[in-house]
Amino acid sequence: MTSSDVKSTLNEDTTWRISFLCNGIPTENGNIVDQIFVINVQFIEEMGYEPPQGEMLQTTVKTTYDGAGEKISNNSFKISKATWKLSEDPNDRKDGLWIWGLFAEPLYPFMLLQIETEAYELPNNNLIRPLKLYAQLTHTRDKEKGVTLIGGVLNIREKETYKLDPFGASSIDLFEDKAIGQLNIQPLTSLSVK
Repeated sequence: MTSSDVKSTLNEDTTWRISFLCNGIPTENGNIVDQIFVINVQFIEEMGYEPPQGEMLQTTVKTTYDGAGEKISNNSFKISKATWKLSEDPNDRKDGLWIWGLFAEPLYPFMLLQIETEAYELPNNNLIRPLKLYAQLTHTRDKEKGVTLIGGVLNIREKETYKLDPFGASSIDLFEDKAIGQLNIQPLTSLSVK
């Protein structure tokens, strides 16, 4: 069997490998680190939604220890919650989804990911606090190949609180996405089959 015989899907039949190339992540003690994380996930669709959407579930993360009982970093963080949704371009909603209804199967050119991570322990009693990550991936479907996802910019959402009056009685929270790296994704089946 060759990799061209395997169709990638957005269900439990396909495991995807995601690598997060993160730059400038703040740590609990105030340092900034660059880190690469690699996780394996499966997309689980919630039935009855249009556009398609659902959960992204992380496959087993193994913790490795050396001979002295010290934890060996495996560059894999744990996901506490993750969702995905197929979409039009969220920044350009001119004509709406009705145009895609002209096709036999709606063509959603993007996948929007929202990923919440658990804290990640670093050496020297330091850690990366839980993160809320956002990414917009390119999504295509092909009858022979199945689903293709192409990575994109990885963002974190930062909250800024602004006081609306000089006495501080009222305030507003505004959220801004800040790019912190790149997300790459590949179906694991095509990585392992040669």
